[in-house]
Amino acid sequence: MSIEYMGLSEIKGSFVILENVSDVSSEEVVRFKSGGKEKIGRVMAIEGDKAVIQVFEGTDDMSLQTTSTKFTGEPMKIKLSEEILGRVFDGIGRPLDGMGEIYGEVVRNVNGNPINPISREYPRNFIQTGISSIDGLATLIRGQKLPIFSGNGLPHDQLAAQIVRQASLGDKNDEKFAIVFAAMGVKYDVADFFRKTFEESGAIDRVTMFLNLANDPVVERIITPRAALTVAEYLAYDKGMHVLVILTDMTSYAEALREISSSKGEIPSRKGYPGYLYSELASLFERAGVVKGENAKGSVTQIPILTMPNDDITHPIPDLTGYITEGQIVLERSLYQKGIYPPTSILPSLSRLMKDGIGEGYTREDHPDLANQLFSAYAHVSDVRALASVIGEDELSDLDKQYINFGKTFEAEYLNQGKFENRSIQDTIDLGWKILGLLPRKELDRVRTEYLDKYYVPDPSIVSPEKES
Repeated sequence: MSIEYMGLSEIKGSFVILENVSDVSSEEVVRFKSGGKEKIGRVMAIEGDKAVIQVFEGTDDMSLQTTSTKFTGEPMKIKLSEEILGRVFDGIGRPLDGMGEIYGEVVRNVNGNPINPISREYPRNFIQTGISSIDGLATLIRGQKLPIFSGNGLPHDQLAAQIVRQASLGDKNDEKFAIVFAAMGVKYDVADFFRKTFEESGAIDRVTMFLNLANDPVVERIITPRAALTVAEYLAYDKGMHVLVILTDMTSYAEALREISSSKGEIPSRKGYPGYLYSELASLFERAGVVKGENAKGSVTQIPILTMPNDDITHPIPDLTGYITEGQIVLERSLYQKGIYPPTSILPSLSRLMKDGIGEGYTREDHPDLANQLFSAYAHVSDVRALASVIGEDELSDLDKQYINFGKTFEAEYLNQGKFENRSIQDTIDLGWKILGLLPRKELDRVRTEYLDKYYVPDPSIVSPEKES
């Protein structure tokens, strides 16, 4: 039997402190009544008989004397059913689309349950995003967590929207696919952009959206990714769907953690973030995967997006994220300034699970060799450009000039693509071979001879090294 407490001991910003409480647990949901209004809170800390509670809607209009408090004895939960697809919710799962409450067939704790490592299946098969720089060179595998490292002002929002519009399991796959999209701390115009884009493209029918705006309570920002992942786990493991979860922006999530930690008076770690930032991020990212079992036929794949403060990849947020996830896709400001979209920096980008989800039976037999050769050739372009900056491009050898031409074409045609251009994996692979045709065959030392014989077609404009004088 829950007890209702009358009055509050103290109000500090969005926190309230209640004394002389008993049988209260951390992260428990609390309901307040004040002046005829109801508000929701969450227990953030317990010190003896004191409970520190953060109020979701803020403490405005709350009175020390007349506010009543009721502890529910339960953590934050969310109602789940297949009706959740096509719906838009706020950061804690309340409908924003005017379509009423979800009739839930189950109710789940947003904190989820840890996956037994023994029950995990090794990730295989790829998810097609329709973007060549990802599909061709940093392929997303089902069950993987592959973050996008971006910076302020770079087009990560447009990239996220394009992935939602275009993502699929491949042209010939008829398995069920869904997307869960969670935006944290975004401005109203950005939230409106996502919502309109998904509705106009028709993608909204397979998407569940969670929108936490910049002026929404900070504690709500902590719940948002957990609510989104709870939906994803339900669709994947209960309904057998392959679910792609896009979380943006994880920097807003980490800053919310820092703000709450500071309000609680905790000792800060690097750059003011709490020492448990790593474990908080891991508790979210490790909820991706493929689970063994006859009934668990789905998968949860994550693309967390984070903006690196000052484009610093050694900042605590990208640094810790890199330890937990299986690779990263890095957006580069210099490419963006050249007008290239998406401005994917190929050399620091990688997908550690890519090798096990591409090739024969998955994408195409020549895909692994092609990707290795494109990486190698583009890395050599960087060396040649460095040399050209010293001696001048006119002084380069004919072969080095071919590499310069390859680099320009690779950026202009392979990396660069329209925001509504959806390339199949076959289109991406064929385009890679076309651009490799700008280099002499003897330079392609990462590709097996049988694939060179089958797919390599030299461009008429190239000059072979034997003809150089």
